[in-house]
Amino acid sequence: MMEYMMKALVLEKQHDIQLREIELPLVVGPRDVKIKIHTVGVCGSDVHYYQHGNIGSFVVNKPMVLGHEAAGVVVEAGADVTSLKVGDRVCMEPGVPDFESKATRLGLYNLDPAVSFWATPPVHGCLTPFVSHPAAFTFKLPDNVSFAEGAIVEPLSIGLQAATKAQIKPGDMAVVLGAGTIGMMTALAALAGGCSRVVICDLVQEKLDLIHTYPGITTVNLRKQSLLEVVTDLSGEWGADIVFEASGSEKAYDGIFDLLCPGGCLVLVGMPANTVAIDIVAIQAKEIRIESVFRYANIFPRALALIASGKINVKPFISRSFKFSDGVAAFEAAASGNPHDVKIQIELE
Repeated sequence: MMEYMMKALVLEKQHDIQLREIELPLVVGPRDVKIKIHTVGVCGSDVHYYQHGNIGSFVVNKPMVLGHEAAGVVVEAGADVTSLKVGDRVCMEPGVPDFESKATRLGLYNLDPAVSFWATPPVHGCLTPFVSHPAAFTFKLPDNVSFAEGAIVEPLSIGLQAATKAQIKPGDMAVVLGAGTIGMMTALAALAGGCSRVVICDLVQEKLDLIHTYPGITTVNLRKQSLLEVVTDLSGEWGADIVFEASGSEKAYDGIFDLLCPGGCLVLVGMPANTVAIDIVAIQAKEIRIESVFRYANIFPRALALIASGKINVKPFISRSFKFSDGVAAFEAAASGNPHDVKIQIELE
């Protein structure tokens, strides 16, 4: 495979990010496109690798280019590509499965064990000027969708996957635990999916302030209010139809089933750092259905359509943008936990 020297934002090891030249593969096959990267979002997983050097069994054992939430411009198209052309503004789904795998054939390509996902060790990410990517996982941005919005399609897709797994019925009431980027996107996806009301909670008031004006959203500061009391009151003592756990906090599971109505659904979105014990009898007593989310499948076009239509507005959650030359500072800012930041992005041009 041909490799080229390109400048990239490289995680050398835990707590060490460098903007430097690195040799990266850049082969444009007949079904691929070459993309000039414009905007890349800084994801919580990127920050976690920076701070801890691993996420579970995924360990950074050698230098790795960061970034997987991206938008850019097509500068070259493979001979067999008909869906895209040079000059198209695009966003990219970062996980590419084995096209011949059983998971892919079943439409569960996100669960393919052989999936190659940007910035997941040992796969390099996209915080570099150019990448090659399969056209099948590259999506043209509608004219009214900006690069910044295109780069937030990836986390929105996780929220939409969660909403899809919940099997929302029109008029349902949902609760979202955690008002980080994924929690925010999940709340918006739940409303778009048909929920009449979404209660979202967090410990940080500044994050809740960003979303409390949305019609159908109720915010709860856990330092000041009892989430159970709010849900009980709003539901007429019945409970929520759906609870999305999007914080990844082990403490979130304390009393989580009390929030749900009989026959309700718990959707696991956040990933706790350690094993969590749950009350099986509490689940059985209400016949609670439990769903889980690992990335997404066949969701990107839907996310783009919802943004383009105005049904979902992601602009308020794009907090700050850094230049590529200030990429290290962008990660330091993301790791600092500024309560006013939801999504930090890096612009390469």
